[in-house]
Amino acid sequence: MKKGEILEGTVERIEFPNKGIVICGEGECVVKNALPGQRVSFMVQKVRKGKAEGRLLEILEKSPEETGNPCSHFGICGGCTYLSFPYEGQLKIKEKQVKKLLDAVLEKQGKEYIFEGIKASPRPYGYRNKMEFSFGDEVKDGPLALGMHKRGSFYDIVTVKECQIVDGDYRKILGCAREYFADRNVGFFHRLRHEGYLRHLLVRKGAKTGEILVALVTTTQEEHAHELEGFRDALLRLELEGKIVGILHTENDSNADVIKNDRTMVLYGQDFFYEELLGLKFRISEFSFFQTNTYGAEVLYRTAREYIGALSESGEKDKVVYDLYSGTGTIAQIMADVAKKVIGVEIVEEAVEAARRNAALNGLDNCEFIAGDVLEVLDRIDEKPDFIILDPPRDGVHPKALKKIIGYGVDRLLYISCKPTSLARDLEVFLANGYVVDRGVAVDQFPWTANVETVCLLSKLHANQHIEVELQMDELDLTAAESKATYEEIKKYVLKQSGLKVSNLYIAQVKQKCGIIERENYNLPKSENSRQPKCPPEKEVAIREALEHFRMI
Repeated sequence: MKKGEILEGTVERIEFPNKGIVICGEGECVVKNALPGQRVSFMVQKVRKGKAEGRLLEILEKSPEETGNPCSHFGICGGCTYLSFPYEGQLKIKEKQVKKLLDAVLEKQGKEYIFEGIKASPRPYGYRNKMEFSFGDEVKDGPLALGMHKRGSFYDIVTVKECQIVDGDYRKILGCAREYFADRNVGFFHRLRHEGYLRHLLVRKGAKTGEILVALVTTTQEEHAHELEGFRDALLRLELEGKIVGILHTENDSNADVIKNDRTMVLYGQDFFYEELLGLKFRISEFSFFQTNTYGAEVLYRTAREYIGALSESGEKDKVVYDLYSGTGTIAQIMADVAKKVIGVEIVEEAVEAARRNAALNGLDNCEFIAGDVLEVLDRIDEKPDFIILDPPRDGVHPKALKKIIGYGVDRLLYISCKPTSLARDLEVFLANGYVVDRGVAVDQFPWTANVETVCLLSKLHANQHIEVELQMDELDLTAAESKATYEEIKKYVLKQSGLKVSNLYIAQVKQKCGIIERENYNLPKSENSRQPKCPPEKEVAIREALEHFRMI
C-alpha cells in the first residue's frame, strides 16, 4: 500500500469514533466516514509503521444494513454518521466500540467487571435542545446559507432545513432567519477575509417546558438596527409548538469561528429559559452548559444515581461528595438529597453562577460551587471527600489533577465520560493505583452521531478484600513487597523526586492502603486519646510513586 494509490475495499468494522477499517487485497486501511458493510474507493494518504490511512472517495456499494435515511442532507452535512442505519444497528456499533476499549484496559485488573451494554435515547429523532447554526454559503459566492458545516469543509455551509435531530420549531426558525436576511441582502462574516455581519444563530429549547431562546450572533462591522427589529417581529409571527421567551443580539468580533460574547442585547423578553430534569428546575442562559439531550440526560443521570446507590450504610446524610467538572451543577443537585454536602468545581465562571442560582431555585442549601481549575481548586478545599464524581470534558482528567484525585483514597468513585478513548486512558492510571472497575455501561446521548457517553463505577481494593491463598515457604519470592525497600530508601526517593519529606507513619499508612500488611500496632497512636495525623494527598501520591518505583505495588 503506497501513498497516493486509489484502492477499493469493504468496511469490516468501525473503530471509535468514526474510523472505518477497510479490508482490501493490499491490507487494512483506516477510512473515516465509511459504514460497516459498505464497499468503498479511497485514496491512501498516509502509510506509517505498517498502518495506513485513506480518504473516502466514493461509496461503490451500500451496506446491506442501510435502510435509507429521513434526511436529505445526510452525507453532505457533517452532523450525523449513522443516519442510514436502523437505530438498533448504530446502538450495537457504539456498544461494541465502548466494550472493546474498556476490555483492553480492564483485562489487566484481575477482577471481572460487569458491562451492561448500551442504553438507548428515549427520543432518537428531534432530541437536541440546543443548536448552533452558522451563516455562510454552500459554494463560493453562492446564496446565503444557514446551517451546519459541510462534511470535511471548514468554510462551506449546508442549509439544513430538513434536519432530523431537532424538532420542527428549530427548522421553522432556521428557515425564517435565512430567508429574512437573504431577502434584505445582509451578508455573512467571511472567515478568510474577516469581513461581514452575520455569524451564527443559536437556538435553545426546553424539551420539557417548550420555552425557546434565540440568539443572533453578528459582528459590529455593520449597522442593522432596523433589520434587527424586523427579524424579531418575523420570529414572533411564527406558528410554533413551543413559545419564544427571549430573542437576543450578541456581538462577537473574534476571528475564531466560535460563538463568543463581546456584548448581548435583549431584543425581546428575557435572556434565559427554564428546563426541567428529574424533578429539578434549571434556569439556562445563552452560554450555559446543559446536556443537549434532555430525555437522554435523564437516562444518564438515573444510571449514575443507581450506580452510586447509598452513600452511607446507615442511611444518614453524613457524606461529602465532590462533583468535579460540575458544569451547571446538575449532578451535584441530583446527589444533594442523600449527601451531607456536595462540592462542585467548574472552570467556567458563568456555569458556576448558574449552578448556584439553580440550587437556590430548587431549595438546596447543601451544595457549594467553586469556580476554577480542578487542578488548583482541590488544594483549597478543606473538607475531604467520601465520594467523588468525575464528569470531565472530552480530553479527560488532567494527569496532575488525576494524581490528586487518587490521593484522596476514596473507597468508591463514579466516572462519566463523553469520550471513551479518554476514559480508557484515565482508567489505566486508576488501575495502577489500586482501583478496579465494578460496573460500566454506555449511554446513547447523541443518536446518529459518532459520540457516546460511558458511566463507570470504580472501587478501591483493600487488604481485607484480597483472596486468601496458601503458599509453601519455598514458593515465596524473596522479592516480595516487604523486602524491596526500607523506609529510609523510600524517604530518600520521595525527597529526591518531589522535594517532600515524609515520615515512617505516612509511609505505613500508604502501604496499608495499598494492601501491604504492616506489623501489628505499628500504625496505631501511642495512647487511646491521641490524634493521629493523616498523610496529606500530595505526600500520598509521592509515596505511591516510590512504591511503584521499587515495585512494591
